[in-house]
Amino acid sequence: MHSHSLLFMKSNVFSNYEVGSFFDEMFTSSGKPEAFEFYKPIFDRIGCLTDNEFEEKKKQADSSFLEHGVTFTVYGDDKGTERIFPFDLIPRVIPAVEWQKVEQGLRQRLLALNLFLNDVYHGGKILKDGIIPEEVVKSSAHYRTEMIGFNVPQDIYVHVCGTDLIRDETGKYLVLEDNARCPSGASYLMENREIMKKTFPHTYQRMSVRSVEEYPELLLKSLDYLSPRKSQKPVCVLLTPGVYNSAYFEHTFLARQMGIQIVEGKDLIAIDGFVYMRTTQGLVQVDVIYRRMDDEFLDPSFFNEKSLLGVSGLMDAYLKGNIALANGIGTGVVDDKVTYAYVPEMIRYYLGQDPILEQVSTYLCWRQKDRKFVLDNLSELVVKSANESGGYGMLIGNRSTRKERDEFAAKIKSNPRDYIAQPIVPLSRHPTFCPDGVEGRHVDLRPFILYGDDIEIVPGGLTRVALEKDSLIVNSSQGGGSKDTWVLNN
Repeated sequence: MHSHSLLFMKSNVFSNYEVGSFFDEMFTSSGKPEAFEFYKPIFDRIGCLTDNEFEEKKKQADSSFLEHGVTFTVYGDDKGTERIFPFDLIPRVIPAVEWQKVEQGLRQRLLALNLFLNDVYHGGKILKDGIIPEEVVKSSAHYRTEMIGFNVPQDIYVHVCGTDLIRDETGKYLVLEDNARCPSGASYLMENREIMKKTFPHTYQRMSVRSVEEYPELLLKSLDYLSPRKSQKPVCVLLTPGVYNSAYFEHTFLARQMGIQIVEGKDLIAIDGFVYMRTTQGLVQVDVIYRRMDDEFLDPSFFNEKSLLGVSGLMDAYLKGNIALANGIGTGVVDDKVTYAYVPEMIRYYLGQDPILEQVSTYLCWRQKDRKFVLDNLSELVVKSANESGGYGMLIGNRSTRKERDEFAAKIKSNPRDYIAQPIVPLSRHPTFCPDGVEGRHVDLRPFILYGDDIEIVPGGLTRVALEKDSLIVNSSQGGGSKDTWVLNN
């Protein structure tokens, strides 16, 4: 397509790269990296690798991942479940000025989401003022009536948020969704960085890339801040569903990095409104639980009595204020894709500001007018179920069959509250090593925002890559991979 301009460097691995009709993160439409000056060191360094050198670096990276056990689980896959998280060696670069705006936008957004959660569980002023229909919030799958009137520690509901960003055909950043329950991926971000520093040490240093190493320390600081006991060093633990969970590698990684215990439900016991950890020296009182499981599994005596993963009596201790949970209970309301549509209104309502980051325009199927539009235009839209994640439960209109569209139309008609639709955004692409050489693949970005004493954002985030040609789905559960994200100091 636009490959002509790169032919002057015959030996360069980017020589036959085609920009295509998308916004490309590295090359302008003429194919020259000079326009994005900040990519030049990467163009020069990676561009001159021979196939053998590149293979060597790739092997090095893969064996490093294996050695560190960086794997994830693909459920229901007959090829075996554990795999190396696919990783691409061409880093994504974000210049300082671009990142600054992203950071301000994410901070603003997390503040508004927390104010909203605090409000809907305490009187619901935003609902009474008619900014968001009460019915929408109260019919959300993750709305928890048990939390009404309860004051969460430090008034913070979402302590760890992974907000997914995409870039459209003009390169503008848009918020695709918020993950305010148990966002995963921070461990991959850190492992990716370790490997890139070993693989391209000189380029990394030369480009003055901002560090991501302090993530575990910042996370621990956010957890400590919640402790109900102020007189001593808080006892924090990470609660995992266990070794079969797809993010188990991450759970062990983060607990180790923070220097805290990783526990399963059976390692904890609630007695008289307090929670204790069983240790070889006897019971130790726990102050803060960083939980990596959803609300309904946390306490069988409170939520789902069939849950074998939780701790009976945990909710009693939480509601008495004797233990803090990160993230709080009931935060899933803001993960709901219908609630998402109202975040710009929340920002204006609570902060009196315009949103710094725009989001994807969204049709809500519970509105008659929107529903009619969606049903008439299924082949041009992405339809999503309001509470599914991981790339499941969605229809990409221009990739769908007639039969799939008919099935989705029936689902929308029978349960309009649970469906939203959005225009198909042509995600930006990034050069990626593929079996046939370097090709453009669609990417998104998941930055991690921590909220404790202050809001902290690790520079960059997890860039996820749709490894299948032309695919727009980047989730690892759907065959996606990742890249390191280099935010520059200047």
